[in-house]
Amino acid sequence: MPAYTYLELERAHRVLKVTIRREEKLNAMNDAMMAEITACFRWLHEQMDVHAVVLTGTGKAFMAGADIGGYHDFDMGQFFAFQDRGREMYRVIEACGKPVIAAVNGYALGGGFELAMACDLVIASEKAKFGLPEVKLGLVPGGGGVQKLARVAGPYMAKELLMTGRFVHAAEGRALRFVNQVTEHDKLLESAMQQAAQLAEQAPLAVQALKKLVNEGRDASLESAQAYDRSYLANLFCSDDAKEGIAAFAEKRQPRFQGK
Repeated sequence: MPAYTYLELERAHRVLKVTIRREEKLNAMNDAMMAEITACFRWLHEQMDVHAVVLTGTGKAFMAGADIGGYHDFDMGQFFAFQDRGREMYRVIEACGKPVIAAVNGYALGGGFELAMACDLVIASEKAKFGLPEVKLGLVPGGGGVQKLARVAGPYMAKELLMTGRFVHAAEGRALRFVNQVTEHDKLLESAMQQAAQLAEQAPLAVQALKKLVNEGRDASLESAQAYDRSYLANLFCSDDAKEGIAAFAEKRQPRFQGK
């Protein structure tokens, strides 16, 4: 596996745990970290033997947003180039052909909240806190957080959270539908790894297709999205995995999917 400065990779069968390690800065994101996360998920996309990913942080934070000290003296061109690199990082995670679980252990603020929203599932410690506090800097979120939050939580709640910049505890995040599950703090990684292992047992091509269909279909018309679903279904029906899954069901045994 590749080695990184800010990331630690740990393999458990077909699940890879990626841990962000910049604890002294609450895992705040700088240019080097963004480059590493982007490179890591590009690499992961190509790993046929990895079927699911858990992304988490160390210490008190999942990721406490961008390292403001790193860009406070940027000119406009430098600032928007930094934002573009962040958006590319989120895009690579969303496009990664593996289901990605955000195991949110603490603060997920600004770009850290957007990082969690770029993942497919969010499992949060009871100690987790989410927020998009950019308004307190005279800014707005730059990594897609405004529109994603509005689509998940609804426009009225999104405007409240964005305009006040207030933090949301994990239980409220669950009520607002951007958290899938809340766990006891010391059971967070166990729960996330168990969920990842369950996802890793499924047919890889079907899981990859489902991720793509949901991500790309949410902004399409219902008719267009359903047509997209049908085209993927037709292709999957011809796959070796579908043949194996159907045969295993008929023979009352566990399927052995190969991602082909």
